[in-house]
Amino acid sequence: MTRPFRSVLYIPASKERALEKAREIAADAIIFDLEDAVAPDEKAQARVTLARFLSEVDYGPRYRIVRINGLDTVWGREDALAFAAHAGVDALLVPKVNAPADLDAVAALAAKVPLWAMMETAAGMLNAAAIAGHARLEGMVMGTNDLAKELGSRFRADRLPMQAGLGLCLLAARAHGRVIVDGVYNAFKDEDGLRAECAQGRDMGFDGKTLIHPAQVDICNAAFAPSEAEVELAKRQIEAFNAAQAQGQGVAVLDGRIVENLHVVTAQAVLAKAQAIRAQAQDIAAQ
Repeated sequence: MTRPFRSVLYIPASKERALEKAREIAADAIIFDLEDAVAPDEKAQARVTLARFLSEVDYGPRYRIVRINGLDTVWGREDALAFAAHAGVDALLVPKVNAPADLDAVAALAAKVPLWAMMETAAGMLNAAAIAGHARLEGMVMGTNDLAKELGSRFRADRLPMQAGLGLCLLAARAHGRVIVDGVYNAFKDEDGLRAECAQGRDMGFDGKTLIHPAQVDICNAAFAPSEAEVELAKRQIEAFNAAQAQGQGVAVLDGRIVENLHVVTAQAVLAKAQAIRAQAQDIAAQ
């Protein structure tokens, strides 16, 4: 991963004020939403509004993802065609991906732009590996609200009903080298609850989390960034391993723990992520 995706903020494509304010928010990526966040009678105008903003507004280093409507709707095809070659778009997010064929259909309309998949159905969970292996796929987004609806599951702070689906998608994303971000936390005023869910997602291995409110960004950015202690440990692990190798040894011992090559690879990834985050912050500050 060459860029951070700690915080991925949904912005309704029909709300001009929100589109304007988005360039001031320190999110790593923005999902400009034409689907769930836009009422049916506003969708056609939202497409026009979003195209204009993406042409005129500088969103800096933030990754720009457009969530289109499904191709089974009257708006989906026009959404895909409108943003397939738009210079202000980094990727298209396809809703309710059940199988690779759903990505094929969008890929046929959008020949060049990378695709992301909303993972929010039972079929999508069962086909996660095949979806993640699609040649045009760059990232996966967990749609936990829709998944809970389809499963008929109850809300639990530990998200136990979600674990099977979350795990399947994580395994699929990692097997194919895709970005994967966790679902939203609905109670945007509950900071402690958000921190807990971010910590769970980070511990599981997600790259970041989707968000519904700008107030959630700072908490999410902190949760999915390497801590100072993790950065320091990574540096010490690399130094210890290099010293051991210089002495002809294949492993090192640091703080009473074995350090092997696999730990060094992880440590290097931690340092690379920290550096990418610093670069992103500098770019936003200079915007």
